[in-house]
Amino acid sequence: MTSLALSVLLALVSSVCYAAGAILQEHVAATTPLHTTGPLRRGSWWTAVSLNGAGAVLHVIALAYGTLSVVQPLGALTIVFALPMAAMFVRRPVGAAGWRGAVLATAGLAGLLSLTGSSRSQALSDGERITLAVVTLSAIAALALIARWLRPGGLRGVLLATAAGTSFGVSSVFVKNVAVEGIWGSWADVLPSLAMIGLLAGAGVLLSQASYHGAGLASPLATATVVNPVVATAVGVAALGEHFQHGTPGTLLAVLAALVASTGLVMLTVHGAETGTDTVRPPENDGPDDRPPGPPAPEAALPRLTRRIPRPRHPARRRTPDRGEAVLQNHG
Repeated sequence: MTSLALSVLLALVSSVCYAAGAILQEHVAATTPLHTTGPLRRGSWWTAVSLNGAGAVLHVIALAYGTLSVVQPLGALTIVFALPMAAMFVRRPVGAAGWRGAVLATAGLAGLLSLTGSSRSQALSDGERITLAVVTLSAIAALALIARWLRPGGLRGVLLATAAGTSFGVSSVFVKNVAVEGIWGSWADVLPSLAMIGLLAGAGVLLSQASYHGAGLASPLATATVVNPVVATAVGVAALGEHFQHGTPGTLLAVLAALVASTGLVMLTVHGAETGTDTVRPPENDGPDDRPPGPPAPEAALPRLTRRIPRPRHPARRRTPDRGEAVLQNHG
């Protein structure tokens, strides 16, 4: 097996691992109350984390055997694998709009990443690293704060998935920075980047888990899948010296590919909003009786002070006839 074929095989298996992990995360989110630590106590959530970790390791190994322009577009197949796997294993239907959105998002993302040219090994300076960390953490905090005030649904899921994709994308930038600094620098220069990788990766996992509450699978997964490489590519072009191939025509084609991916993302967002009503809602309490209370009785629905207190019934008193009636009765 050639190096190219091995890299393609590893990238495909990595996408399957990511897709399976996303399906498990969405299933845990749909069966766990919101704003609780319930997922941390479930084995299926830790299985999802393990699958995501395996996908990341396989993706890194694939990059060691293949080029970036081949391996990175294959990572966009996660959303394509996730839809049929969800329909097969968790009986989640996928409509025509969902398939069209997935194809457009994947094609646009693959076109965008395939136009990214190779560049020299260049590490972030101390000032660039601090600026990137501050801007990224501020943007993630702002998105999470806005999402906190929204009801569970499509828009909230997209905002949280955008924050998750940003976390993963910038984490990839710091991973590349560590690879460069590990060769040319000292361990003292690498430790700050390692700390940011751990912080951003952990935040990405938690944000992606929260994005599935009430939003289904397609919309949050597509959002994170598109935002992740777009953010990483933007930072790479701006700070790491990367560029698009073919000069100005390549840049225009990259913009067109980004528009195609955005169109697919919008279609998936609408599809997720239409099917979000079918998502299983978790109970809001952990008590023994999870059934909602029935309608109150008519008297119980009234305030206590406004109830009509029935008067006691007294036996009917016989009316004593007056004097005139007595006289008539005697003469009768």
